[in-house]
Amino acid sequence: MRKIIVSEFVTLDGIMDDPGGAEGTAHGGWSFKFGRSDDQNKFKSDELFACDALLLGRVTYQGLAAAWPTMPGTGAYGERMNSLPKHVFSTTLSALEWNNSRLIKLNVAEAIAQLKEQPGQDILVFGSGNLAQTLMANDLVDQYNLLVHPVVVGSGKRLFQDGTQAALKLVEAKRFDNGIVALIYQADRK
Repeated sequence: MRKIIVSEFVTLDGIMDDPGGAEGTAHGGWSFKFGRSDDQNKFKSDELFACDALLLGRVTYQGLAAAWPTMPGTGAYGERMNSLPKHVFSTTLSALEWNNSRLIKLNVAEAIAQLKEQPGQDILVFGSGNLAQTLMANDLVDQYNLLVHPVVVGSGKRLFQDGTQAALKLVEAKRFDNGIVALIYQADRK
């Protein structure tokens, strides 16, 4: 069975919103302040190539769809992003323009359970906070790839909101040259 992997940039205090946001926004783009290191780039590339589908919420989809199809110099990573099937969960969108995108409006848990049963590689969730929280609430997340940035912002949307419960086991921890730490947790469903 395919795994659902939620990959998030988070602050040390667990905030997940505004990764790379424009200056002047709530946290001024806290993730951009650390830059990307070669070892972090390799991690993100390996993560993407280990999957053969993306799950995206509306906001993340719209941001990625506005950038990736026309971004120059993205190489193999960009080709992979643009070619992967993208399953977009939204009740407000009516059409999707980014190639290989499929809109799912209803029965999120049921649609994802069906995707997990299909043959193929794992399925990756980038950002998509509301979708990630829906997946957590329905016990559909198999792995969390948390890239913890060494910054505290004090407020914002948290990945694990009040009331969220999950039994997890740490399977890998990795420090990147830029000070960001990747913590890889798998669901412990014993």
